Amino acid sequence: MVQLSNISKSIFPLEGTTYKTADEWYTVLAEMQIATLIFQHNDMVSSEDDCRNKYVARQLFRRLAKQDGSRSFHLWCDDFRPANVLIDDRDHVIGAIDWEFAYATPTQFILDPPWWLLLDVPEMWDAGIEDWTKTYETRTGTWISAMQEAEQEMSPESFLLSAYMRESWTTGRFWLNYAVRKSWAFDTIYWKYLDEKFFGEREDGTPGEEMWKTRVHLLSEEERAAMEPLVQAKMAESKTRVLIEWEAESAKKHLSRFLFD
Repeated sequence: MVQLSNISKSIFPLEGTTYKTADEWYTVLAEMQIATLIFQHNDMVSSEDDCRNKYVARQLFRRLAKQDGSRSFHLWCDDFRPANVLIDDRDHVIGAIDWEFAYATPTQFILDPPWWLLLDVPEMWDAGIEDWTKTYETRTGTWISAMQEAEQEMSPESFLLSAYMRESWTTGRFWLNYAVRKSWAFDTIYWKYLDEKFFGEREDGTPGEEMWKTRVHLLSEEERAAMEPLVQAKMAESKTRVLIEWEAESAKKHLSRFLFD
């Protein structure tokens, strides 16, 4: 965000910041999504309605981010996949490599089914994200069935990961966590897989560029009041392609105008 969007470092948590709860962690990432919309000068929005869609999605996502309730964190690696695992000639695991993208995340991340069941991420799938989802759902069923078979050998009081993974996919929590990690896929994931899961069905036939109209009533009065000034500011910015240098305190003050509790 600092390199590609020229966003001031002052709006981010200080290096080394830790969090007591997953709620805090998710909320900070949700606020980074809002910050990207506000501060990225070039190529962030294509029209007034596109800006409204992105604003409404980010404000509602921030609301979802506060509802996790977990207090535990575990080691996680964004790029971990079968290629990271070393086995011997008897197929016994003897090690794991390439941990450069590892960090501490809410435990919920390890309770989601793994994205690598198709060996490629949704946003890179040639046939599109909807086809990825359809194919992935089939593979997830196979994966969970295999896990359940292995879990039969465990004691009754054991932690059964298969149940948590099935629940994650069914409720849409898989996509919530994926959207947190993949900012470039955020808007597609939010409107396709999160919005109706968490806020109910939308009216059929709503044009994609007008999705915001179906949810703007869920925003607080302050959030709604802040939307149109942002839209007009982003439209004015789109007329010139430049990089804006923000003073640290000015950037923090500007962001605070769009974060409401």
